[in-house]
Amino acid sequence: MNKWTLLITTLLALNTAQAVEVAGVSFDDKIKLGNSELIANGAGMRKKAFFKVYAMAFYLPEKQAETEAALAAKGAKRISISLLRDLSAQQFVDALDEGVAENHSETETAALKERVKQFSEAMLTVGEAKTGTRVTIDWLPESGTRLTVNGQTKGKDIAGDDFYKALLKIWLGSKPVQADLKQALLGKTS
Repeated sequence: MNKWTLLITTLLALNTAQAVEVAGVSFDDKIKLGNSELIANGAGMRKKAFFKVYAMAFYLPEKQAETEAALAAKGAKRISISLLRDLSAQQFVDALDEGVAENHSETETAALKERVKQFSEAMLTVGEAKTGTRVTIDWLPESGTRLTVNGQTKGKDIAGDDFYKALLKIWLGSKPVQADLKQALLGKTS
């Protein structure tokens, strides 16, 4: 291979290896999850008061700009979170409980209760998560919702597309945890 071919090959490789960056955190533009190719639908940052809490990206098989379409999308999905500050697992669990309750009726919340508890117990095994910790929450149609922290699976996969949608509604629901983050995850802001 001559030097020109090598240079062109390198430039092409750099061009296809794009990333989405939020608050100094890079998320891959495309990922492979199981047998699925997913693309970054959007990415944004969670803030609370004046604190940067986490950067996150939302992956789908194809881009969706509307909540209902994103929730109804078939196939694998991923929520990828990178902590921008130290958090305890309990803080994560409390935010999860609040986000689910805010976006569901009492009846819906009751139907999700055991699976939310299972997910919370898996999260609590983490203890404290330091700045830079990577959390992924995947929907794998063949097995369910999978929680992974820094590359290690936590707990067992949780069955039910309705459970994964309940988690998504924390960020994408009618009462999202942060309105501008919802817009960013739907690809409506940069």
